[in-house]
Amino acid sequence: MALKGNITFEYEERLIKAFPSELTGDVKKVIQIVPFNDNEIQLHDGRFHKVGDLIHSDSFSLKFNNESLTIPYRLYFNEPNPELEIGLTNRQKDILNCIYLRHFNGFIREKRLKLISDNADRWVVPYVVKLLGEYLYELLPVIDKKVNEYTLEYYFEYANENQKYWQQTESRMISIWDLHYRSRFPKLKEYIGYKIIKRIKKRTPNT
Repeated sequence: MALKGNITFEYEERLIKAFPSELTGDVKKVIQIVPFNDNEIQLHDGRFHKVGDLIHSDSFSLKFNNESLTIPYRLYFNEPNPELEIGLTNRQKDILNCIYLRHFNGFIREKRLKLISDNADRWVVPYVVKLLGEYLYELLPVIDKKVNEYTLEYYFEYANENQKYWQQTESRMISIWDLHYRSRFPKLKEYIGYKIIKRIKKRTPNT
């Protein structure tokens, strides 16, 4: 079932607001290949369901270089045709991958995180940091590679610009460790999520 034009316009506007204004032209190119017109989505039960709203109403707001961004909490789009992705620039591919880091399917989030460049631009940081406060342990070793000697300063600057949000992310990370991974890592300092956050706070490259 195709979605009405005003709904697709709303989706486009929300995704544009999720990135710095300097990227608006690239974001518009990227969202041209996102299948807004397909709301038959495969959910966790393996079956396809019609989803009325492909972007969840919840979002989170943050500051990036003194600009306000509003990023959707979850989205439900199917992935684009891979052949259409080939035509994107490297920057546009990272934009697309960041969009799908908000996907409800954890396997897609992991796949897209791996596709992001290890020395990506600083606007990627908010999307990666959000994953630090989520429950999927499998994402953390991938994040560990993204927070490296080339990008560490970007993460430190982002944490300073969004101190309240950063504290919330750190608290969520600790809560997730306590609830789900404490038996596996009895000491918090052994948990990779904690190691990543400590490295960002101290600006100490992983060696």
